[in-house]
Amino acid sequence: MGLLDQLAGQVIGSLGAQKQDPVSQSDLLSGVMGLINNAGGLPAILQQLQASGLADQVASWIGTGDNQAVSGNQIKDALGADNIAQIAQQAGVEPEHAATGLAQLLPQIIDKLTPDGQLPQNELLTQGLNLLRGKLFG
Repeated sequence: MGLLDQLAGQVIGSLGAQKQDPVSQSDLLSGVMGLINNAGGLPAILQQLQASGLADQVASWIGTGDNQAVSGNQIKDALGADNIAQIAQQAGVEPEHAATGLAQLLPQIIDKLTPDGQLPQNELLTQGLNLLRGKLFG
């Protein structure tokens, strides 16, 4: 499990290094993981983002170069106001704060889950997400 521990450490470290809107990063991460699971996995979320006009940004997150930024409004438009409202409710914040936090968090998570510029196999991805959940939430 060395690779998965390293992945969890990288995401947790990069999350801790950033100053976000008044949104708990662990609450947002929980929401992102739920969103990914409900959508049918990471490939489904990526496809949804790409179809919403964020193909260049998603490609940069998966690729090995710098991650292109997105705005909270772009994330809200891509994922839907209902999904953002649900995540906001879970995190106990306003939807616009959740959207802004997700705009900062999603590129990092996708980048860390695709370290070689490719989507991992489903089993490895599931193990990685479960490990992140365990490290962050007990």
